[in-house]
Amino acid sequence: MSSASDANNVNNGYHAHTQCCWKGGGNWSGLNIAAMVFGFILFWPIGLFILFWIITGRSVQELYRWIRGQWDKVAGNRNGGNGFGNHRGSDNVVFNEYQQTQHDRIREIREEIRERARRFADFRSDAKRRADEEEFNRFMSDSPARGEN
Repeated sequence: MSSASDANNVNNGYHAHTQCCWKGGGNWSGLNIAAMVFGFILFWPIGLFILFWIITGRSVQELYRWIRGQWDKVAGNRNGGNGFGNHRGSDNVVFNEYQQTQHDRIREIREEIRERARRFADFRSDAKRRADEEEFNRFMSDSPARGEN
C-alpha cells in the first residue's frame, strides 16, 4: 500500500510541477507558432525566446507590451528620470505647461533646421546646375565648330 501511495505522490508531484511551471503545456495557437517559426527564421535566439514565451503559457500578443514595458524602464533610467524622453508630466500644472511649451519650441526649431537644410540642398543643386551650364557654354564657345577643320 505504501508503494502505491508513493507512486501516486510521485505522479501528482510531477503533474503539479508541470502545471506550475508550464501552465498546461503552453499556448500553442496558430499565431504563436507562426511567430515562433518567424523568430527562428529571423534569428535563432529570437525564436528560442518566443518558444520559451509560448511554453510558459503566454501569447505573443502579450510580448509586445512586455518588451515595451522593459524598454520604458531602461529608457526612463537612462534619461535620469527627468521625463524628457517620455513626456511624463508631474502634478504641477504650471510646470507641465512650461514643459509642453519647451517641447513645442524644440519641435519648431527642429522643423526650421530641416526646412533650412532642404532649402540649402535646393540652392546647392541650383548652383551646381548653373556652374555646369556655364562650363558647358564656355566649352561650346571655345571649341571649334565641326565643319571648320
